[in-house]
Amino acid sequence: MAKATRQAFGEAIARLGEKYPEIVILDADLSKSTKSDIFAKKFPDRFFEMGIAEANMIGTAAGLAFAGKLPFLCSFGCFLTGRYDTIRISAVYAQANIRLVGTHAGLGIGEDGHSQMGLEDVSLMRALPTMGVFQPMDSKETELIVKFLVEEWKGPAYLRLTRQTLPDLYPEGKVFEPCKLLSILENKNPKALLLGTGAGVSEAVGGAEMLSKQGISTCVWSAHALKPFDEKSLHSICHLFELVVTIEDHTVVGGLGTCVAEAFAKLNKHPPLLKLGVQDTFGESGTPAELFSKHGFSASEIVKNVKRFLNGSV
Repeated sequence: MAKATRQAFGEAIARLGEKYPEIVILDADLSKSTKSDIFAKKFPDRFFEMGIAEANMIGTAAGLAFAGKLPFLCSFGCFLTGRYDTIRISAVYAQANIRLVGTHAGLGIGEDGHSQMGLEDVSLMRALPTMGVFQPMDSKETELIVKFLVEEWKGPAYLRLTRQTLPDLYPEGKVFEPCKLLSILENKNPKALLLGTGAGVSEAVGGAEMLSKQGISTCVWSAHALKPFDEKSLHSICHLFELVVTIEDHTVVGGLGTCVAEAFAKLNKHPPLLKLGVQDTFGESGTPAELFSKHGFSASEIVKNVKRFLNGSV
């Protein structure tokens, strides 16, 4: 059922808490918003309300990790990653096995405005050595990633989640391959690859459907892992397209578009890259639809940009 990925996280971690008693959750006075309150109600003795003190929460979580616990730290993405130096030293340099959960990512929080929009968080977290960075596109993928982070991933990781509801897009019956690109929509003789992450995937699907009605064939793939990034799969398919377009609700500096650019830099030949997202500016208040359109990565804006590029206007 379509839901916000923060809601899917809350439900998933509460289920996993039954099997894994080492899971603990820390929250910075936002448990109703991050949905960690679902876990808190079920396991009150394993939930720690840290107040509006993210830096203290990070240090405490690192200590719990070294004591054998598996801490999930929850806050808005912009507030959590805003404690960058503490994350860098207390968690990552120390190699604490913690999970940073940043909700309310991107322009998708809408009217709350820039002060609460995480728009640089992926860039910041990708820059930290050994830090894993994950962003699911829907509720099913959220559940799968959370399970992976509990059962398999070792070391620090950042999980980026939405406030807004996202449509169900995960292919039915598809076996989850952690840290691998995922095909969402395939068409014959595609002109462009639309590669999205998080909320950008649903916009990519909408754009692909509009383009198809105008006689332009495209494929849609999803990237749930921004670090490690699946360069191998991208290398194997990029020659099939005249254009690769990345779509993300995040700054284009250091996000998914940068992941692809870094991968392409290792090739002698590759298609042109068009990075759609927040273009080196701040966010603002407005509905998600208004903001996605203004910043050029709504489904209709994807159509305009792809057509402009294929027509040689870029």
